[in-house]
Amino acid sequence: MVDLMRKWVFLAVFFGLSVLVGGMAWFQFKAKPEMMRGIMSSIPKPVSGVAVEEAREEIWTPRVSVIGTFKAVPGIDVSGQVAGMVAEIAFANGQDVAKGALLARIDDSTEQAELRSNAAMLKNAELAFQRQQMLTDHGVAAKSNFDLANAVRDQAAGALDRTRALIAQKTIVAPFAGRLGIRKVDVGQYVAAGAPLVSLQQLDPIFLDFQVPEQNFAALALGGKVSARVDALGGGEFAGKIGNFDARVDRDTRTILVRAEIANPDKKIMPGMFANVTLDAGAPQKMVTAPRTAVAFSLYGDSVFVVRPDDAEKGFDGPLHVERRNVSIGESREDRVVLKQGVAAGDKIVSQGQIKLQPNAAVRIETGLALRPQAVRPLQ
Repeated sequence: MVDLMRKWVFLAVFFGLSVLVGGMAWFQFKAKPEMMRGIMSSIPKPVSGVAVEEAREEIWTPRVSVIGTFKAVPGIDVSGQVAGMVAEIAFANGQDVAKGALLARIDDSTEQAELRSNAAMLKNAELAFQRQQMLTDHGVAAKSNFDLANAVRDQAAGALDRTRALIAQKTIVAPFAGRLGIRKVDVGQYVAAGAPLVSLQQLDPIFLDFQVPEQNFAALALGGKVSARVDALGGGEFAGKIGNFDARVDRDTRTILVRAEIANPDKKIMPGMFANVTLDAGAPQKMVTAPRTAVAFSLYGDSVFVVRPDDAEKGFDGPLHVERRNVSIGESREDRVVLKQGVAAGDKIVSQGQIKLQPNAAVRIETGLALRPQAVRPLQ
C-alpha cells in the first residue's frame, strides 16, 4: 500500500514538473517572440536622411593609365674629343644656345704654332711644284722631279689639314639647339678626352617614355593621342601623340616601351620628371556611371545602396527603403566610376549617408547632404 502511494506521488510530481517546463518553453519560444514582434511593430522605424544621385549612362572612351618619365631627345653631356687645359668657357649655366654656338675652348697654342709652320711649308711646296711643272712643260726636267714635288705639296697640305682638325676638336660647340645645365669644369682645369663639360638638353619638343601592358597592344597606334599630368607642375595636363613604340615585348614585365612627343614651348617640363599618362584604348562605349562616394569598398566585395519605394503607386513620394547591391567596379574619372554590373541607368543610388545604413533600412532623401566639388585651383 505504501509503495502504491509513493508511485502516485511520484507521478503527480513528475506530471506537475512536465507541465511547468512545457509552459515555460512555450512562453520562451512561442509567446515571448510574438509579444516582442508586436511591441517592435508598434515602434516606428527610424528614418535616415541620405543624399541620392541617379546612375547615368555615359559614353566613355576606354583608357589606359600608366606612369611615364620625360626624356630629352637629343640630350647629352657635351665633352671634348682630345685632352687639354680649358682655356675659355663661353656659356652661362642654364643658358639656351643655338646649334653651333661656342661652348668652350681647349688650349690650342701648340696647334696654332704648328698651323703657321705647316702653312709656310705648304706655301714653299706649292712654289716648288709650280717650278717643276714649268720645267717639265718645257722638257728640261725629269718627270720624276715633278712627281716628287707634287707628293711633297700634297703631304704639306695634309699636315695643314690635320692641324686644323686638331684645332677644331679643341673648339667645342653645341651640336644642336637646347638648354645647358650646370658646367662641370672651370678655366684652367685639365680635362681628359671624353670628360663631360656640361649637359645639353633639347626641351621642345620633349619626349615621354612609358610602359604599356601587353594586353593593350592593339590600342597603340602611331599618332595616337596621349595626355600627361605632371604633379610637379601643379597637376597641369599636357597633350601629345605617340611617336613610336618598341619592336618587342619585355619578357620580364610583359610590357611595351612607348615614346610620345609632347610640345613644350614654355620649357616648363624638365627631363626626368614623373607623369601620369593616359591614352585611348578603344572605341567609345556606353557605360553606367555613379559617384565614387556611393561605392562601399570591402574585402568581401564592393557594394552600393539603391533607394526603392515601399509603395509602387506612390513611388518616391511615399516611404522609401534601401537595397544593398554588389557591384563590379570599372574605370574611374574625376568623381565618377563605372559600374559594370549590379546597377542600371536611372537607379537612385545613395551617395552620402550610407555609412549608417543597413539593408532594407527606411530612408528619406535630403538634398542638403550632397557634397559640393572643390573649386578648381589655378596652376602655380
